[in-house]
Amino acid sequence: MADLQMNENERGLFKLSGITGMLIAVVLLLSILVFLTFNGIMVQQKEATNYYKINQELGALKANSKDNIKQYQLVGNK
Repeated sequence: MADLQMNENERGLFKLSGITGMLIAVVLLLSILVFLTFNGIMVQQKEATNYYKINQELGALKANSKDNIKQYQLVGNK
């Protein structure tokens, strides 16, 4: 039977423990946070000038009607 035990100095590819694993996890999470925050700010800045106005009174709008788009007019950047 083959020896299936790993020696203490043999490590798996994804086995990180202690301070190294914690630092890698923190850096990964912070980079994801920075990426999502940056993209959220870019989308907000782009869409802030892309506003619309309602052509009719609010009573003409129905909850789930596909005709609601006819009641809006895009005013901002196209």
